[in-house]
Amino acid sequence: MTSTYPPEPFRIKVTEAIHLIPPAEREKALKEAGYNLFLMKAEDMFIDLLTDSGTGAMSSEQWAAIMRGDESYAGARSFHRLKVAVEDIFGFKHFAPTHQGRAAENILAACLVKPRMYVPSNMHFDTTDANIRARGGRPANLVIDEAHDPDNTHPFKGNMDIAKLKAFVKMYGREQIPLGMITVTNNAGGGQPVSMENLKAVADIYHESRIPFFIDAARYAENCFFIKQREPGYGQKSVKEIAHEMFALADGMTMSAKKDAIVNIGGLLCVNDDALFQNVQNELILREGFPTYGGLAGRDLDAMAVGLYEGLDEDYLSYRLGQTAYLAKQLNDAGIPTLQPTGGHGVYVNAGAIFPHIPNYEFPAQALAIELYREGGIRGVEIGSVMFGCLDPETNQWNYPKLELLRLAIPRRTYTQSHLDYVAESLEKIKTRASTIRGYKYTYAPELLRHFTARFEPL
Repeated sequence: MTSTYPPEPFRIKVTEAIHLIPPAEREKALKEAGYNLFLMKAEDMFIDLLTDSGTGAMSSEQWAAIMRGDESYAGARSFHRLKVAVEDIFGFKHFAPTHQGRAAENILAACLVKPRMYVPSNMHFDTTDANIRARGGRPANLVIDEAHDPDNTHPFKGNMDIAKLKAFVKMYGREQIPLGMITVTNNAGGGQPVSMENLKAVADIYHESRIPFFIDAARYAENCFFIKQREPGYGQKSVKEIAHEMFALADGMTMSAKKDAIVNIGGLLCVNDDALFQNVQNELILREGFPTYGGLAGRDLDAMAVGLYEGLDEDYLSYRLGQTAYLAKQLNDAGIPTLQPTGGHGVYVNAGAIFPHIPNYEFPAQALAIELYREGGIRGVEIGSVMFGCLDPETNQWNYPKLELLRLAIPRRTYTQSHLDYVAESLEKIKTRASTIRGYKYTYAPELLRHFTARFEPL
């Protein structure tokens, strides 16, 4: 497909009714949830862009696969069908299914991370960051400086800063760095891709220091499609070929299959090291279940096996990235600033620029998320000081992220162009009254992953 915004490469066979509840009911729902959109009822949402994780529409082939699910406790046919797909696409020696990506991260951290150890990455997302911290480790974000400039159009703003990584590895060494990571695409930084050139340089640095290299592969297919589009020498390669080249650089990967495998539940942990895999299996049995089901039903394993291939389809990926580009253009044409260039799975609105009068500690991105629901019944998610503000254990000072973003994550194969037009119109209305909107303060906030359960009140 060559269209700027390719049409959906599918027909819609089943629909689900959605309703816009009246403004007074929306206001009541906000107050009851402590102004935290995570704590609100899905039935009160008109358009739900909270996340693209597990919220997409499965295909007729996936639903057919579900009916073939083998629910045997051990050695199910479903597991072996998934095993064929995982080995074909990723190429690692061993894999373990998990109920979702954070479970894979938890098991990996349990096996490798000890107190006061460091885990570098381009930018850890929330669950990865929390799983490292929960083991007493210290996540380190070493993304290129361009990632922090919302207007910079660098084609691979997810890239690791090679100079920073070299210095970091030299400072702490193998004894204090149990593994190194990189996330593709870079979710915390706007869904921005990582180039193959950068991946190779990162792999070389880790391996020269005998540091195991793991890829957070939640949106690997979108990243591979960006490489095909933007990186010289890859335009004629298939997305699957690019994926093979990417994963051949790593010692393992974690994956939330709820993204690019287009399933409602599931994750993967892949490794090459035999001894590490034995430990992984022990942790898996303790936390998730037997190694051939890993916290999932057989039907889930079969849906994942099909979805892994569907997520690599290039007509689908062209449409998928076209959706986000379309929404970003509608917003930009209306004068609403978004992180540039547009990422793969969502549009990241620059809330800090819309609300320059709201400081970090009054949560401007949370304020925009609340206002978007108030205006149009639309749920997005804050990617800012609520999610990533943290207390430095050495200085006892609060560190805030450089960007305050509202992520509008687009579920796969779910919403149409007219839905996106409505989102853009709602944000345009908010922009006209931006100066009148105020920030929020906590009334409750846990230490880790506070954005999921924190409660707020308006200032």
